[in-house]
Amino acid sequence: MTKPDLNLLVTLDVLLAEASVARAAERLRLSPSAMSRALARLRQVTGDPLLVRAGRGLVPTPRALALRERVGQLVDDAEAVLRPAEMLDLSQLARTFTLRTSEGFVENFGPALLRRIGADAPGARLRFLPKPNRESGALRDGSVDLETGVIGLSTGPEVRAQALFRDRFIGVLRSGHPLIDTPVTASRYAGGRHVLVSRRGLERGPIDDALEKLGLERQVVTTVGGFSAALALARGSDLIASVPERHSGNLRAGMHSFALPFPVPEVTVSMLWHPRLDADPAQRWLRMCVREVCLAERADRHPDTDPGP
Repeated sequence: MTKPDLNLLVTLDVLLAEASVARAAERLRLSPSAMSRALARLRQVTGDPLLVRAGRGLVPTPRALALRERVGQLVDDAEAVLRPAEMLDLSQLARTFTLRTSEGFVENFGPALLRRIGADAPGARLRFLPKPNRESGALRDGSVDLETGVIGLSTGPEVRAQALFRDRFIGVLRSGHPLIDTPVTASRYAGGRHVLVSRRGLERGPIDDALEKLGLERQVVTTVGGFSAALALARGSDLIASVPERHSGNLRAGMHSFALPFPVPEVTVSMLWHPRLDADPAQRWLRMCVREVCLAERADRHPDTDPGP
């Protein structure tokens, strides 16, 4: 059996990434005609058209979509094997790492992470991007180095993940709120006026599901897209905000926090990255820093919520 030309893997990787013969040719410094011939060879070897015309552009076939992640990983692994081993010199590291996180993570863990990064690698920089969803496209295309959040159904199956900590929902009130004077029962909690947090604008969440099991329903008077906005509204009104405890520690300063008087599932916050970054020394160092900051915060944190009934 004739062995396949493994150089075609590089060509296939670029073609699937660009979905354009002209752009792929430019990246590999080939002529468009040479790239067209390479695509013809790939179609013959794989027995699939791979890229087909759709209007003025090309779109990948189902087989091409299935191959895209595998091919990209194979090329990355091959390049890593052939790359000379280098010791990571943090004092000389001049690199910007892009993290996609929630606002709460930046507000509560960002300062400590920046101090940790700056102590080891003064030339390294962090760029925090908002996280409007749980899709993994930014990790796949390399525009994001690392994510933090809760793993969801839209998280790519190839994405690597490591748990950082568990978080629970708590209730938060302004100082002087009428509910502070007496124990907060499930009925009194549900009878208050609430601000709901939903990035997608949903009308209910896990807390509403938990209350429904008790035959209760809370009155949601407004919905916001983030926990900092919910706490800002609660700080200036009689609204009740229900937020993750560890993601809101700094933002709740001066407010009254209490344990919810009914069971609500905890969430596991993880960091996520693409497998092509597994062996990169700088990326491994970054992940170690994130783990250490989260562990240190957990060790230093003191309970600041009332135990509830």
